[in-house]
Amino acid sequence: MQRPAKGKTPRRPPLKKTSHTQKDPVGVYCRIRPLGATDEECCIEMISSTTIQLHAPDGIKANRNGEYKETQYSFKKVFGIQTSQIELFEDVAKPLVDDLIHCKNGLLFTYGVTGSGKTFTMTGSPGEGGLLPRSLDMLFNSIGPLQAKRFVFRTDDKNGMEIQGQVDALLERQKRESNQQSTVPKTPSSKQKPDPEFADMISPEEACKCEGVDEDSCYSVFVSYIEIYNNYIYDLLEDTPIDPIRPKPPQSKILREDQNHNMYVSGCTEVEVKSTEEAFEVFWRGQKKRRIADTQLNRESSRSHSVFIVKLAQAPLDADGDHILQDKNQVTVSQLCLVDLAGSERTSRTKAEGSRLREAGNINQSLMTLRTCIEVLRENQMCGTNRMVPYRDSKVTHLFKNYFDGEGKVRMVVCVNPKADDYEETMLVMRFAELTQEVEVARPVDRPICSLAAGRRHRNQAFRDELSRRQEERPGGSNNTEDGSVLNQLLDSLPALPACELVDPTDEQILPRLIEVLERRHRIRQMITEQYTRTANTLKSMLQEFDGHLVAKETFIQEQRGKLGEKDKIMFNQKNEMDRLEKKSKMLEYKIDILQKTTNIYEGDKRSLQQELESREQRLQRELSERKRMEARMQGMVSDTKHQWEKECERRVNAKQLEMQNKLWVKDEKLKQLKAIVSESNNSATSEQQRPPPPPDKPQRNSREKDQPRAPEKRSRSPLPTTGTPIRPHHRRSHSAGGQRWVDHKPLSNLDLDTVMQPIIPNAIKVSAASEKALSKCHKYVLTHQELASDGEIQTKLIKGDVFRTRGGGQAVQFTDIETLRQECPTVSSRKRRSSGDGSGQHNGNKMNWNDRENRAPVASTSSALGLQNGYQKRRK
Repeated sequence: MQRPAKGKTPRRPPLKKTSHTQKDPVGVYCRIRPLGATDEECCIEMISSTTIQLHAPDGIKANRNGEYKETQYSFKKVFGIQTSQIELFEDVAKPLVDDLIHCKNGLLFTYGVTGSGKTFTMTGSPGEGGLLPRSLDMLFNSIGPLQAKRFVFRTDDKNGMEIQGQVDALLERQKRESNQQSTVPKTPSSKQKPDPEFADMISPEEACKCEGVDEDSCYSVFVSYIEIYNNYIYDLLEDTPIDPIRPKPPQSKILREDQNHNMYVSGCTEVEVKSTEEAFEVFWRGQKKRRIADTQLNRESSRSHSVFIVKLAQAPLDADGDHILQDKNQVTVSQLCLVDLAGSERTSRTKAEGSRLREAGNINQSLMTLRTCIEVLRENQMCGTNRMVPYRDSKVTHLFKNYFDGEGKVRMVVCVNPKADDYEETMLVMRFAELTQEVEVARPVDRPICSLAAGRRHRNQAFRDELSRRQEERPGGSNNTEDGSVLNQLLDSLPALPACELVDPTDEQILPRLIEVLERRHRIRQMITEQYTRTANTLKSMLQEFDGHLVAKETFIQEQRGKLGEKDKIMFNQKNEMDRLEKKSKMLEYKIDILQKTTNIYEGDKRSLQQELESREQRLQRELSERKRMEARMQGMVSDTKHQWEKECERRVNAKQLEMQNKLWVKDEKLKQLKAIVSESNNSATSEQQRPPPPPDKPQRNSREKDQPRAPEKRSRSPLPTTGTPIRPHHRRSHSAGGQRWVDHKPLSNLDLDTVMQPIIPNAIKVSAASEKALSKCHKYVLTHQELASDGEIQTKLIKGDVFRTRGGGQAVQFTDIETLRQECPTVSSRKRRSSGDGSGQHNGNKMNWNDRENRAPVASTSSALGLQNGYQKRRK
């Protein structure tokens, strides 16, 4: 017993409530536009009558896996590039017109990117009428003889419909005809010549009509035409006074809700039309006011959403089938909205600027709001949620919210352009179409008009035909009566017979009188006969004369008919020519309007570009003057900086020269100290060490070099070994001391350092530049190269190599070894001395302390790297 109670969740009641109401999904159709050029790349393929497939064109970025997956989309029906307008109308719009006549609302809109053929699908072109003119033609073909007279139905200001009597309607018709200056647009006359351009849109063979029309009702059609531009509603049929001095911009309209909670445009002009030509002429008048512009993707791009509303009012006839019931509650109003949505576009492709950019932003925003409403409706229906649908975020969705809430059928024609440039936009359109198909709209129910007996109009018409037939028969009976009266008058004009009674055949009194009266009557009859004969002969001659005149006149008439036929042919040809010229004139007027609008747009763009060009020229002039000032300033700065650097370079060169002089002096002092040590060690190993003579005074230095450290004036004693033998550290022979012949290459740019240990190569050819002649006489080659070390000292490198002969007969050198000769200044920091001199040395088993670096003997060391040997290092302080 708890299961039924458990099933009563908050989501169940709406599901049970909607189960009794039948729903239909939104009908979504797809139409493929032909390619503009045969060599263009196509990205859409029609798989079947309900499925299309999208291919990723070349040059599009692939997915993460490196390739695009071909996507298929299904629709209620797909129309290929060979589909005609009549085939599209039969499947899409004809059921909506049928529902309109049977008191049901309908909404049909085209959707797609810019340049995909939406306006052509809705409006068409001469010879290929679109959905809108064909819907109007089918409507008037179905209700043509059943329409009420003008102004019997009259719209009110609250989206309702009123009924007037015959007298009031007649008075209003006369008033409208006499008042030409009325603010309400004049309804076109149905008796005028049809528009040749519209006559060419739909051929008579393609005309169709609805079956099952209620003949016991009277109908009247009202049309209105609005556009939604930058999220504002404007009436395209509103007549505004033309003021060339101060033109007034059109006033926007507002949306209101009537007593039945249906949305309508307040103050919108509704025109009553009685034929297809009138309705299309009204549409064409509003079409000229619609906003279009030229973009990079479409030469005539719609910059607004257009809505053409066809409203059908119908009311039943009375019991006699003669007049309309004067009951407002019996009036039924149904409407069909034909919407041409502006195409979505990307500003990166259209290069829109200024007002075009603002229009594109509002168009994309309204389409995004439509997509959001569809998504929320789908979520509410599939998930059972009750989210609020944001209809009010856009005028388009707010105007048509009743259709999505179940007030009529909704159908959408998705127009796609198969060219590869529109691939990404087409993908978004396909996703929206796939989403829209999942939304269901409540099916509208049939609304009965009244309970009167059917066939009232037919019985009334039969009664009228019978009455007219009888009235036509009456004139024939009156003629017979007149003929009888003429005969009676003729008989009365004869002499009267005497009043007598004949009893005896031999009565001599009555018989003579009777004979006399009969003779007199006989004479009168003969006179009448003679007069009749004369009159007949006269009439016969007159008739013969008339026959002659008649034959002559018939001959003349035949001649005139021949001439008239020729004139008719000429008039027919001239009429066709006039129609063609009128059609061409209208097309040219339309093109002139478009060109005028385009010219105005271009002039505005030209003025804005000129202003921008002038501003840029002014800015460029300012930048040029600023640049010249900057150049003058920079030239002054460069000259000042150059002068300063010249002075600084001169100062540094002088300082460097003085520094080099100081270094040379220090090296001379080192050499003298080394010679003194060597001479003392050779003379006596056991004698006391003698102090070296004090160093000579240093040359006077410049005041700029006072901060340089001075060389020590006194030398410390060098510790001697306990055995009394001099220190002779072991070192290897130089690689240059072999018995082979060498080429000693010393460039002229090298400096003579006057060091004690010099690379001396016996049996060598000394050159300042290498030559093939010198290389051919030797086996070895050495290059003396000098460079400045990181500590500021000059470092000498001996780069050695082998000389060998090449196949071409020349000489080549392969470098094999590098020896480095390096000097160290005694004024280096203590840290560097410790890092390079700390450690211990051992010779012949005697330990020696090397902390006193001034008396340290020269040491040579070798190492190899990359097949080359490092050179000889000489240290002395």
